[in-house]
Amino acid sequence: MGGFKQFLLRGNLIDLAIAVVIGVAFSAIITALVTDLITPLIAAIGGQPDFSALTFKVNTSTFHYGAFVNALLSFVIIAAVIYFLVVLPVTRIMALNAKKAEATEQECPECLSQIPLAARRCMYCTAEIAPAQGTPAA
Repeated sequence: MGGFKQFLLRGNLIDLAIAVVIGVAFSAIITALVTDLITPLIAAIGGQPDFSALTFKVNTSTFHYGAFVNALLSFVIIAAVIYFLVVLPVTRIMALNAKKAEATEQECPECLSQIPLAARRCMYCTAEIAPAQGTPAA
């Protein structure tokens, strides 16, 4: 029982639960935005009074494609927000960190293996290597 309690009180599980709750709340906000603002705007342009109520019938079956369009718009908006507010900034931060990291290896021109910058001979193919720029010559 102690292991289960430890599992439940782990930091990662609590962080994940908080992320899910915030995600659900954000999804509700976006759904309301699409249903109450964007869909009526599109419907007004298209000439329909209530875009979300659009349906068509085949025999006795009714297909509510307006509700599907609402869900599709919600998904696209959520995906765009996640991309522009999470993915792009993290990618830029990772790129900046990669630029700041100084290179410690170079590529052997003969066998294309990674070798230390100060190496004069490749440890894999024993080809002679010119010292990399910025390394002191011995």
